[in-house]
Amino acid sequence: MAVAEALDRLTPGDHAKRSALFSSGAEAVENAVKIARAFTGRDAVVAFDHAYHGRTNLTMALTAKSMPYKRGFGPFAPEVYRAPLSYPFRDGPGLDGAGAARRAIDVIEKQVGAADLAAVVIEPIQGEGGFIVPAPGFLPALRDWCAENGVVFVADEVQTGFARTGAMFACEHEGVVPDLIVTAKGIAGGLPLSAVTGRAEIMDAAHPGGLGGTYGGNPLACAAALAAIETIEAEGLVGRAREIERLVLNRLTELRRLDPRIGDVRGRGAMLAAELVKPGGERPDPASAAAVAATAHAQGVIVLTCGTYGNVLRFLPPLSAGDDLLHDAFDVLAEAFASTR
Repeated sequence: MAVAEALDRLTPGDHAKRSALFSSGAEAVENAVKIARAFTGRDAVVAFDHAYHGRTNLTMALTAKSMPYKRGFGPFAPEVYRAPLSYPFRDGPGLDGAGAARRAIDVIEKQVGAADLAAVVIEPIQGEGGFIVPAPGFLPALRDWCAENGVVFVADEVQTGFARTGAMFACEHEGVVPDLIVTAKGIAGGLPLSAVTGRAEIMDAAHPGGLGGTYGGNPLACAAALAAIETIEAEGLVGRAREIERLVLNRLTELRRLDPRIGDVRGRGAMLAAELVKPGGERPDPASAAAVAATAHAQGVIVLTCGTYGNVLRFLPPLSAGDDLLHDAFDVLAEAFASTR
């Protein structure tokens, strides 16, 4: 009950809410889709290019990238459709957020149809897909279209939630209030807990016994969640994420000035990335990304790659990390870039 009350208080919007607790992010995403289908009486679900939503059957269907997440594991759940995301680095300067939203909505209306669509499921900032931050205006335009057409707008904040992006939830950066919001990962500091929180009338649509799980909302994970939320608030970790953003973006921008392989630097808060390309263009360079990551790892700094093309270096520093430690890490990263050039 205390965790549900905290989610009611913290998640965007002042409407009446309900929460259902589960164990993993993928499980929560699946249940969000079940709730949306029960509420609307419709079947179709739209996800986006470069999306990642989990490794269960339905969430694999929602996920865009084949290897390593989907290959050999089909067939996948039906009635899942894909729309183009706003990807500023690859869309080019001529397509702003509103234009990218019109492009996506046009695909949805032509290939699915609003009358058959239960939910639009989207990461406000994509995670495994490459830490892609949609252009301003993209998310609000999608949210408005969903509201106008009775489609449930589901924000997958499994990676972005709980202070990671310099707001408690990434939706808040553009004032977007989702119908359903999915949380996990940071909710309980690493213990297995996830949640779907949303408008009471939508959450109440599922019949009794239709939602649940053996370990969902277990007492240990709930205690951890309450402690994690208390720590985030008491230690000002939302503000700390914004401080990390300034430091890391400064270091990445300087690296970009020195190394033409860095085509784009992006992100929010302590969820940041550098996209590597062949110098002089936008052709992905996954080999360089892998080489830089391996070289940094050999010097004690763990850097992971991500993105549809495997050419993005992602940075998720602990919100408790001090500036000195971050500078030490990026000194190692600078050496890794220099030695692999």
